[in-house]
Amino acid sequence: MKLRSGRFLLLTLTLAAPLHAAPLPRMHPGSPWYQRIDQAPVHPNSAGAGGMIAALSGLGGFGFGRMQIDFGMNVLYAPTGTPTQNVIQIPSGNPDDAYYLPDCEPLATPVPLPVGGAIEGEPGYSCDNLSNDCHLLVVQGNEIFEVYRTNVTAQGVEAQCLARWRMDALYPATGRGEHCTSADAAGFPIAPLLFNADEVFAATQVADGDIGHALRFILPNPRMASDAALGGVLGRLYVRPGTHAGGPSGPAGSVPYGARLRLRPDFPMANYSAAAQVILRTMQRYGIVLADGGSVALTAESDVYTTHKWDEAALQIDSREFDLTPGAQKVFITDFAVIDTGPRIGETYDCVRSEPQLDALFANGFE
Repeated sequence: MKLRSGRFLLLTLTLAAPLHAAPLPRMHPGSPWYQRIDQAPVHPNSAGAGGMIAALSGLGGFGFGRMQIDFGMNVLYAPTGTPTQNVIQIPSGNPDDAYYLPDCEPLATPVPLPVGGAIEGEPGYSCDNLSNDCHLLVVQGNEIFEVYRTNVTAQGVEAQCLARWRMDALYPATGRGEHCTSADAAGFPIAPLLFNADEVFAATQVADGDIGHALRFILPNPRMASDAALGGVLGRLYVRPGTHAGGPSGPAGSVPYGARLRLRPDFPMANYSAAAQVILRTMQRYGIVLADGGSVALTAESDVYTTHKWDEAALQIDSREFDLTPGAQKVFITDFAVIDTGPRIGETYDCVRSEPQLDALFANGFE
């Protein structure tokens, strides 16, 4: 069958040989994701009967009431010369699908599409972006391209947002900008906050090892704090290191968008595998950051492009690791404390972009 050139390009990108494994990208070492928080002050309203954790627990805690792991994300690496296609609007005509400006990079920005790559949860570059998040994560040189609601067609890369992150620069407390979203609703980068089979395996080879950075987690929007008193749209709000809130609609006493939580230091790890203990220690030392709305709490990279696999004998990590491991204590939201990262910020959605500093020194990640 004769194919038009655009169709041939998509077929080539989808069916070619898989990409080679590579470590997850790391931002500037001064970024807050790499600061240990095991000694950081706990928010005064974290604990107790009227505290944020109790409020969230009363709403059901994590999505589905458990700390489940989602293995749907892929991180792709694009060498120089990788074919690109430009970002375009989602052509639905629905105002709710409009591209986010000025939060995201300009339309017509080229996105590298490595041969053999895939969108979140898909075998290739095609995704139902009217029903799913369809994240696309691509690393090229010192940049990370993170796309939300992606679908690649002959016309271009359909998206609602493209966020480009510099790995060789330090972002200010306002990240890419105050009140600015990214491919994640809290305004965070995604790829550097995932964990994958290769880095977990590497950490198991070191005594008392951990992953070395904060981990992305999500909650249902109706369980996240809102407060009309702060003047934000529909009472929406966030805290640092967040720069944006999606659609939180829970009580004011709950945990806010952008919050950083820490697993209690005395959490019993008996009967958890060495690999699972690596993840638990990481949550004790670096914490988890509330990045988006949804039901599956933790986000790992799939093992499609990694050297090690989640089901291999040395790892044996599955989605229900932290609530169905025989003989091990389940992980609940009540096992966490909320770190004090500063005051709540009412969400106006008036994005003011900010730029990273190549030579800036990291001063304080807990503003």
